[in-house]
Amino acid sequence: MPVIRPLLLAVVGGVAVVAVAAGCAGGNPSAGPAAPSAGAAASVTESNPPGDIPDNQAFVTFTAADGSYSLKHPEGWARTGSGTTVTFSDKYNSITVVPHDGFYQPTEAYARTVEIPEIASRAMGFADGTVTTVQRPAGSVIQVTYQADSAPSPVTGKSVRQDVSRYEYARNGRGVAVTLAAPAGSDTVDPWRTVTDSFTWLR
Repeated sequence: MPVIRPLLLAVVGGVAVVAVAAGCAGGNPSAGPAAPSAGAAASVTESNPPGDIPDNQAFVTFTAADGSYSLKHPEGWARTGSGTTVTFSDKYNSITVVPHDGFYQPTEAYARTVEIPEIASRAMGFADGTVTTVQRPAGSVIQVTYQADSAPSPVTGKSVRQDVSRYEYARNGRGVAVTLAAPAGSDTVDPWRTVTDSFTWLR
């Protein structure tokens, strides 16, 4: 059965929210640290590129207002919402959750032939769109991944290249799309797995 169009539009809008959040952070400093003076002990400092999420990041559980689902998100991230859509963001990174309010049954074929072209028509610098089915504790999930440019920052006017991954959860005709975005090349594999593994249907 075809996927109803409003979900796609809402998800694309969620990515737009991600892009605005991503564009507001500053760039990398161009100068490196000064060399230590003779005899001084060299210090070891962990240097994370923009978008990396610390390994010790704590997570907290968000439960939908209607009690239909829950998932974990990084503690301390800003939360914004519009209707049933909720976004958690911090600097360059965002998680946007969009419930579907009608019958929903995602398929790989529909994602490739309808959703990816729709996303490509709206996402700046869209590239490398792929569709796969992955397994999560909530069941089989359609995963759509691609790269795109964020909207220009209102402060700097610059865009950030992003890796975007959308997970489409469905059960008994209900659906929720979880879209995760971070600067291209960021180390987010483990945190994103924590988020997508934590998605749970509550009713």
